[in-house]
Amino acid sequence: MDLLTYVREVSLEDFGKPFEHEAIWNSRLRSTGGRFFPKDGHLDFNPKVLEYQGLEVFRKVVRHELCHYHLYHAGKGYKHGDKDFKELLQRVDGLRFVPHLSQQTLYKTYRCESCGQLYSRKRQIDTTKYRCGRCRGKLSFVGEEMI
Repeated sequence: MDLLTYVREVSLEDFGKPFEHEAIWNSRLRSTGGRFFPKDGHLDFNPKVLEYQGLEVFRKVVRHELCHYHLYHAGKGYKHGDKDFKELLQRVDGLRFVPHLSQQTLYKTYRCESCGQLYSRKRQIDTTKYRCGRCRGKLSFVGEEMI
């Protein structure tokens, strides 16, 4: 998908105004769907929103950032707490908050060879160094699972 072309289309269709700056992907974004930079007017977007949430949610994130953009250039309140921003966001059906971007977490499961106690951990355990907390038995790797 050509991001700049898509953002320009959304701007014309949903706001009736042109978008005249840059729109770029920023894979370093973690908890946000996008960012608006008033200094130079460009927009950053998180590619994970499109990947995990789909085009419908991504379009709402684009609308959100375009609300910041168009209100700033109109000289109105463009920040999240401003009345102008809240009204425009509701009118164009933009997202107030981006849904969680993380997929299910991969856990590693270990079992005590003596008592059968199970341990699920995000990080790998050194089974030569660590023992069961219940009986001090040897731990063995069982497998990985999505939780």
